[in-house]
Parts: sequence; C-alpha cells; structure tokens
Amino acid sequence: MSGLHQVTDATFPAEVLESETPVLVDFWASWCGPCRQLHPVLEELAGERAESLKIVSVNIDENVS
Repeated sequence: MSGLHQVTDATFPAEVLESETPVLVDFWASWCGPCRQLHPVLEELAGERAESLKIVSVNIDENVS
C-alpha cells in the first residue's frame, strides 16, 4: 500500500486495529488550517515509507463514532 488513504468508521478496525504494519492515523477536518498544511507532508511520507508504515486519514466531521 502506498499513499495516504482515507479511512472511515466502517473501515477503521480492519485498516488500523488489525493491520500487520504500524499505522499513523491523521485525524483531520476541512476547517483545520494546520491539518491542510500537514496533508502534503503525510502524502510524501506515505510514499517514502510504504513498505514499513501505513498512513491513513480520518475526516472527523464525517466519522464521529
């Protein structure tokens, strides 16, 4: 898996909790300026570390459980 992938409430357990690979979870919101600034950095890191680290993104406004 490479790149930054979107995770939802429904996919969080399988993508994060049951992952064989360490996972960095980015909890973000569209109204959050620092979140938008961090996104390109996480995209780049996800591409560089695809073999050893999974980076996923959760929109907190759309996934609230």
